Amino acid sequence: MNKVVVTGGGGFIGSAIVRKLLARGDRVVVIGRSSYPELTAIGVPCLQGDISDQGFINRAFVGVDLVFHVAARAGIWGPWQDYVQTNIQGTATVIQSCLKNHVPSLVYTSTPSVVFNRHDLEGVDERIPYARRSLCHYATSKIIAEKLVLQANCPQLSTVAIRPHLVWGPGDPHLIPRLLDRGRKGMLKIIGRGQNRVDIAYIDNVVHAHLLAADNLCGPGDAAGRAFFIGERQPVLLWDWINTLFSELEIEPVRQKVPLAVAYCIGGLLEVVHGSLQLSREPRMTRFLALQLARSHWFSHAAAEDILGYQPIVTVGEGMKLFLHSRIG
Repeated sequence: MNKVVVTGGGGFIGSAIVRKLLARGDRVVVIGRSSYPELTAIGVPCLQGDISDQGFINRAFVGVDLVFHVAARAGIWGPWQDYVQTNIQGTATVIQSCLKNHVPSLVYTSTPSVVFNRHDLEGVDERIPYARRSLCHYATSKIIAEKLVLQANCPQLSTVAIRPHLVWGPGDPHLIPRLLDRGRKGMLKIIGRGQNRVDIAYIDNVVHAHLLAADNLCGPGDAAGRAFFIGERQPVLLWDWINTLFSELEIEPVRQKVPLAVAYCIGGLLEVVHGSLQLSREPRMTRFLALQLARSHWFSHAAAEDILGYQPIVTVGEGMKLFLHSRIG
């Protein structure tokens, strides 16, 4: 039985990892910004604090065998310093505390956004370089954080980065709710030609990949120092997938199209307005969002398959049924 810490263990991915760890008999401690009564109710100690607080994290990591570092400042809008504190300083703090407490293994939750270079990405693998200039603070901060994690790999600390894309499923508080809200309000439009393919990752598959990575670090260790793209067996046509979901929930399909160049310009203008007025709410469109909605971004999972033994355990169709059933229930 291992003692495992999950930072961000109250979030969508983190809490799913926690429940899987409990099911296989590990002792789990959660670190987060808030209290999580639903986890406390099932016997999980939850430590509330700042991920960038070195003293706090040092104390939390005493006697720990494995860390899943899932905590992050997400979203594509907000002050740069917020992303620095959580995503960069927080990650550096986690690494230092692992080394100080002789924690042997660290699994980091990254994102394919670290390589999104504004152009179509079709079947690329982990050899693709980091994006030189990101269009949002989230991606920029995650590039720096992932580099810190992989560079920290050493005989004393084995590290690995998992890059799941567009994580969805029952309990998703981000991707699906935003799509449904905009769809019901008629605020969603197809950007570009609407033929772009993207990777998506059902939550159970994401958790499966994280645990495979942890088992590898604790076993053969050939995943150490590497990043891995994670997704389904095949990418989906983004707008077809969205409209299939809408059809199941009796929401009008998205038909109206906006050229990418127009959406990109509108996004840039809204960024200037929101920035100059110091508005905290995210603009309805940004340059990064316009490109994400219009470009293809799907990746080879061959490295994860070969080294981690990763195969999706839930298909896209099965995931859709499970998601819809969860809403009915």
